Amino acid sequence: MDSDGLVAIELSNDEREVLRHGLGEWGGPAHCSDALAVAMDFQSVTDLHEQRRRLRSALIANQPLSARDWRRILVATEFVFTSDVFGSGVDWPITTGYSDERTIAILRALQRTLGAALRQALYGQR
Repeated sequence: MDSDGLVAIELSNDEREVLRHGLGEWGGPAHCSDALAVAMDFQSVTDLHEQRRRLRSALIANQPLSARDWRRILVATEFVFTSDVFGSGVDWPITTGYSDERTIAILRALQRTLGAALRQALYGQR
């Protein structure tokens, strides 16, 4: 973690793309309520849309983010991928080009990578 509290995490292109799509889907086929946005650690649906643009840009530019931002990106992607009520659900492969099987494998890798990197940055633990 740098002096600004930002964490640089090395991700593969596919990992970065799945997260980028995960944020992008909230501006497309996914429908978020304020309660769900708050559960994902945003202030509201409006805040989710404002933050997702910033977060997608940071992902594309491979910029470090705060631990909170990394968690929000992962949770938003998990929700939008799995939920057919709020998220993309069964349409995910059509809108993103990533099969369910490939996405699950990438999400599991992201959960491990982000979890380890954030534990190390925040607590000095691996």
